[in-house]
Amino acid sequence: MATIALHGFGRIGRQFLRVGLKNNLFVPVSISDIRDEPTLAALFAVDTNYGRWHEPVSGSEGQLTIGDRTIPYINSSKDIPDWAALGVDLVIDCTGRATTRAGAQAHLDKGAKYVLISAPSKSLADCDAVLLKGINLDTFDPANHHIVSMGSCTTNALAAVVKVIRENFGIQYGLFSTVHSYTNTQSLTDQPMKDRRDSWAAAENIIPSSSGAARTLQFIWSDLKITGKAYRVPTRTGSIAELNLITEKDCTVQEVNDAFRKAAAEGPLKGVMDTLEDEWSSARIVADPHSSIIDLPLTAKEGNLLSVAAWYDNEWGFANRLAEVAAFMAERI
Repeated sequence: MATIALHGFGRIGRQFLRVGLKNNLFVPVSISDIRDEPTLAALFAVDTNYGRWHEPVSGSEGQLTIGDRTIPYINSSKDIPDWAALGVDLVIDCTGRATTRAGAQAHLDKGAKYVLISAPSKSLADCDAVLLKGINLDTFDPANHHIVSMGSCTTNALAAVVKVIRENFGIQYGLFSTVHSYTNTQSLTDQPMKDRRDSWAAAENIIPSSSGAARTLQFIWSDLKITGKAYRVPTRTGSIAELNLITEKDCTVQEVNDAFRKAAAEGPLKGVMDTLEDEWSSARIVADPHSSIIDLPLTAKEGNLLSVAAWYDNEWGFANRLAEVAAFMAERI
């Protein structure tokens, strides 16, 4: 298996490592970030959203210790680590700053052979491929795909819905809205921010925001005619996307829900998509590892307009797919 390095130890980076270790997918040869080791170890050991890690965790100069694993730590506040010297094949960039080709290329220039980005690239020209498990991961080409984007949590949630509806009923066009938990790009109290709406307290407001998920979906399906937006709400994690579609073929709620049930039970979306038969709130899907959890009672049809709702834990679900895609790539490069 190829060697993996984790670059960026924030919300997604720490959950990515939790998933990788918990599921015995990999142990990274290094972790790099800009903060001190004891603080990062403490944040990994006790997580507000997902609780305490089951093993002792500590941080000292140049290393993080998790159970019986000692992982080298590199402070990257001044420069990206020398991946060639570390023998790194695949860098998982969880900084949120490698969304341009120049940002991702910097890892290759330092000696890494491949980069997996835990964020949407700004354009298709900024990466070699957008690869999502259950959607198109089987198209990974090690000879040509050196910079790979995983899109966003919303991209992964919507892609599963789009795949099922496209393959069974076709899509003319659509509009989505995602009700999304607040993130670190927002402010805890009112203060001027780059995006004006983000200037108000995240835990006290419903804040409209843009979503790049539609653009990223079109990187996968170039003919897809979908757009949408996001609303940030005062929950710590857990989101829901409503996708309203005009289908090419007529369909009933029963037929649509049966298609989702089948896709969740077998085929490439098994383990990626799940369905809910009963009525739940967002607490039900916190720490759920699926990318897209279809709320079947919310499926609705009026004329040729179909409405589908998909829950997703925007941190944990995405981190699970990121870890699985990293392991998949590491086995093939």
